[in-house]
Amino acid sequence: MSTPALFPAIDLRAGRCVRLMQGDYDRETVYGEDPVAQALAFQEAGADWVHVVDLDAARTGDPVNRPVVAAVAAALDVPVQTGGGVRSVADARDLFDAGVFRVVLGTAAVEDPDLVTAVADHGPVAVGLDVWGDEVAVRGWTEGSGLKLGDALIRYSDLGTAAFVITRIERDGTLEGPDVDGLAAVLAATSVDVVASGGVGRPSDLADLAALDVDGRRIAGIILGRALYEGTVDLAEAVRQLSEGPSGHLAGNQA
Repeated sequence: MSTPALFPAIDLRAGRCVRLMQGDYDRETVYGEDPVAQALAFQEAGADWVHVVDLDAARTGDPVNRPVVAAVAAALDVPVQTGGGVRSVADARDLFDAGVFRVVLGTAAVEDPDLVTAVADHGPVAVGLDVWGDEVAVRGWTEGSGLKLGDALIRYSDLGTAAFVITRIERDGTLEGPDVDGLAAVLAATSVDVVASGGVGRPSDLADLAALDVDGRRIAGIILGRALYEGTVDLAEAVRQLSEGPSGHLAGNQA
């Protein structure tokens, strides 16, 4: 049985590590002033990847945190996946040149699907589908796009997409559990790798996602945010227990 990769998240705002509640920029918690040190700690704990989001760029398109993203990528031996404010091939190339392994396109992909294919010529691309209800949100989750999730999965599956990052906005930052049923529907709708984001709050949530199986299709990765910063999930322990599979008793280990 394949084990989902763990993607601890570093959300950047004004160069600091923060988390937003349900994508609300007015409900921010600051967790650290040194994103590079945080990324190195995640790597030391056994992270498969590090997921970095430029929240400022996601909202405005201005990549003010790009030097921080580059510093994180340069410091790590594990691959970095980065999104937020990637609006053009030039933006993506700058990130690839800075050492980012996979770029996440969100708003720009919704507005210009051909951009996914264009960026994929330069490196791996994930399409970030941030969902409220069944509608994909854009511009740092501040606007609805009118695009339904099911239609988006069909649209982008054949454009060179390496992975979908599916974020359930209502659950993001809440620690109340992932949308397992919704993710099952996503697995059924696409053959592209699916990375789950939003709501993980305890070890049993990781077990639920790892156990999800839709006709042999499984979650490829899990993004972890507030649960790590609040200490309700220990990354090193989660890596160990996921690697052990059912014998690790992840589902029964409550933080």
